[in-house]
Amino acid sequence: MSKKPFQFKEFTINQNKTAMKIGTDAVLLGAWCPLVDAPESILDVGTGTGVIALMLAQRSEAFTIDAVELDENAYEQAVENFEASSWGDRLYGYHTSFQEFAKELEEEQETYDVIVSNPPFYTDNFETADKSRNKARFEASLPFEALVKNSVKILSNSGVFAIILPFKEEVNFIRLATSYQLFVNQICRVKGTPESAIKRSLLAFSFQEKEIKETQLIIETARHQYTQEYRNLTKDFYLKM
Repeated sequence: MSKKPFQFKEFTINQNKTAMKIGTDAVLLGAWCPLVDAPESILDVGTGTGVIALMLAQRSEAFTIDAVELDENAYEQAVENFEASSWGDRLYGYHTSFQEFAKELEEEQETYDVIVSNPPFYTDNFETADKSRNKARFEASLPFEALVKNSVKILSNSGVFAIILPFKEEVNFIRLATSYQLFVNQICRVKGTPESAIKRSLLAFSFQEKEIKETQLIIETARHQYTQEYRNLTKDFYLKM
């Protein structure tokens, strides 16, 4: 996996310190996450390199974009990437667990208009020798229930919670969220090619129960032959789109 900086149209991501590098999942979520009613505050849970927070800074006028990261190296890298961007005065990194962060915010009665997360979701029973990579990849370091339970504490009444998951986790996650009165409003299911199985689910939740808007996104028709829908979604970010 490359340690070289990843150049987007309006910012650069340095990733030499972090276990998990820039991937399609983060870019999909950063580009797709609904930003309705001009959100003033955004939280990125498990920010990694900071790419999603930076994408949302580019897409919005939110004056506060906070990013929580438990891994020290990733946190330091994210802060560096924030400070090097054009939006450094709106981006803030916090080196702590999401559980501790949410507890403190709840006590202060502060909320966010948008909470977004590309969470660790490899629930299968295998690990690598790299502890940082394991922490980033394995659901045990931030269980889905802890993510949902703490998000509802600090999400504004009209706020949006958005996430990307393996398709196989979609039904169970929606059931879990619903048990905390978070209702799925939008679903976008992602396929690599027209012939391939659905790989990812992009989900947007709120406290309002609405008719669910369901869409499908196909990334490419052949190797590096990207669909118009994928180009439209990512063209403001990728250099070659």
